[in-house]
Amino acid sequence: MHLAYPAVLSALLFSTGLYGVLARRNAILVLMSVELMLNAVNLNLVAFDVWLSKTAQDTLHSGQALTLFTIAIAAAEIGIGLAIVLAVHRNRGTADIDKLRDTAETDDSEPDDSGAARPVPAEKAEATA
Repeated sequence: MHLAYPAVLSALLFSTGLYGVLARRNAILVLMSVELMLNAVNLNLVAFDVWLSKTAQDTLHSGQALTLFTIAIAAAEIGIGLAIVLAVHRNRGTADIDKLRDTAETDDSEPDDSGAARPVPAEKAEATA
């Protein structure tokens, strides 16, 4: 088998994952797209390992070993990522990435567009006191 076939398939998988990361708004779909990109990298690692092992005298299979590390990292990433997404969904009620932008803390003493200072909510004033 030629090296071009898995390389093209890997490029297609990676492009599909990249499109999913850039275009999706749901955090779980973004995590799935990152997994797709990591699987494309795994396919490249194994394909190039097989290709290089045909030409080399000693076969260390380092590409396959790196693939195992990538799979372990992907499993940890999806576990931690899903835990964070579930915690955010419980607190905020949505997994939409665009709606989660307002979770960043802002300084309430800054003036708004009209030049007047915004009032500090009572709950926040008590929490900071």
